[in-house]
Amino acid sequence: MIRFENVTVTYAGAGAPTLDGVDLTVPEGELVLLVGPSGVGKSTLLNAVSGLVPHFTGGVLRGRVTVDGRDTRTHRPRELADVVGTVGQDPLAHFVTDTVEDELAYGMESLGLAPAVMRRRVEETLDLLGLAALRDRPIATLSGGQRQRVAIGSVLTPHPKVLVLDEPTSALDPAAAEEVLAVLQRLVHDLGTTVLLAEHRLERVVQYADRVALLPAPGAPVVVGPPADVMAVSPVHPPVVALGRLAGWDPLPLSVRDARRRAGGLRDRLAGLAPAPAAVPPAAAPAPAAAPAPAAPAGGGPAAVGGARVAPSGVRAVLSRLVRGAAAPPERGAGPTVAETRGLSVRRGKVEALRDVGVGVCAGETVALMGRNGAGKSTLLGALVGLVGPASGSVLVGGRAPHRTAPRELIRHVGLVPQEPRDLLYADTVAAECAVADADAGAAPGACRALVSELLPGVGDDTHPRDLSEGQRLALALSVVLTARPPLLLLDEPTRGLDYAAKGRLVGVLRGLAADGHAIVMATHDVELAAELAHRVVVLADGEVVADGPTHEVVVSSPAFAPQVAKILAPQPWLTVPQVEAAL
Repeated sequence: MIRFENVTVTYAGAGAPTLDGVDLTVPEGELVLLVGPSGVGKSTLLNAVSGLVPHFTGGVLRGRVTVDGRDTRTHRPRELADVVGTVGQDPLAHFVTDTVEDELAYGMESLGLAPAVMRRRVEETLDLLGLAALRDRPIATLSGGQRQRVAIGSVLTPHPKVLVLDEPTSALDPAAAEEVLAVLQRLVHDLGTTVLLAEHRLERVVQYADRVALLPAPGAPVVVGPPADVMAVSPVHPPVVALGRLAGWDPLPLSVRDARRRAGGLRDRLAGLAPAPAAVPPAAAPAPAAAPAPAAPAGGGPAAVGGARVAPSGVRAVLSRLVRGAAAPPERGAGPTVAETRGLSVRRGKVEALRDVGVGVCAGETVALMGRNGAGKSTLLGALVGLVGPASGSVLVGGRAPHRTAPRELIRHVGLVPQEPRDLLYADTVAAECAVADADAGAAPGACRALVSELLPGVGDDTHPRDLSEGQRLALALSVVLTARPPLLLLDEPTRGLDYAAKGRLVGVLRGLAADGHAIVMATHDVELAAELAHRVVVLADGEVVADGPTHEVVVSSPAFAPQVAKILAPQPWLTVPQVEAAL
């Protein structure tokens, strides 16, 4: 169904090809998982299937890509639309209409399908993806995960022969991700749809793949084979595979169920042991105050906000470029309170997004906000940074009400990294972004570049941010914000688009910030990140706090939010592979 024959893609100005000599065949009716480190060309390969490369992205494509017999060099994307359905990493760039139901129908309308067929397929897709309650909602009011489901649904309704998906579960909560993957399996098994998808959260996907295609490094040949065989040599692999490698299991397990069947001996070896306690947050060491906000630049230049820049017309827009937090593991510390909410309720139009929320965060503490899509996680972060005001109750950050504090004063106390990292990036090169970030934060020259080098090794100074992958852009935006070192850091889905190596580097940076006394709050669906980083987990449901406690207590008791190691080794108290490795 899909065939790559010696395909090389080189973008204008690039020093080397993004893809080099790729040979790959995807048979009809298979689910093939594309894996590899960030920046190796996975998105380029996927876009070549739909014809976006080179017709939309530019660059030079050598070799041949065919889909259902059609050559993508001679067939533009619109001429492949009836065969290939594509969902990229950014759902917002995908939408054409304003409401959910209209978006689901748009693709079919473009293909000229009969109204009766369109109506039936819209209803089927609403039910398949759990979107029926959102059918009349404006897309602008949806959460990131809800938008992701709408984007997937909009390409399902035309019933394409091939589905190409880039990070399809990255913004979804665990339950919603399972629903989407179940739909994909039904399409493959029952309808013979061919699915090619790239995903960094392999713990969710790898057990469903018929085959795995590994792009190990730029220019290296693609490794294709059964999932267990490829995972045995892959530099990126889920925790269940890492645990299998550590325990010496052969063949490697791909699912929690397979691993539990083999884990008896490992549980015996771990009996009587306990995870080493992580360092408790500092008791009385508040995070260092961020550098004073510099005066607005003369001549209408961009203003600084938490290490990011905004157009001078919107000092309020400054607030939409702030920081969101992540986590680091032990019990809650006794440091001074950096932020707290009491009886907080927030309304968004007719929707009560938060109800009677009371949460406190101490210096040096990392808190993970978890819950299904639309539970209110992003709204709570928005309240902490002053983007939304309370309908009732109170919010205090550094002793101030964020929604009543001038942005240039507030950015000295809190910073936010939003779900869409491109909102923070304005310059034409990585070096220019870093230089402006240093100036905005009052930091020493090179401070931001040092963070970029730690999170994104190998990215050149002259690289344009738009040429980075979604995960690389997020790491760059995070570096820009961290340059200001705000006492309270807020992060919204900080690992979206990051591979395991990049996530590990991010974990190291955030642990260092927490050790220095910074408070970190992160909204995340990444249960593995929460297990590794968070001192506490706060679970939201329909705008209310339903759980708030130490990470090991909250996540182990929740089938939805428990990490793979906890499920495999239950009832023992292990959460991560490094904990098990240290004990052994």
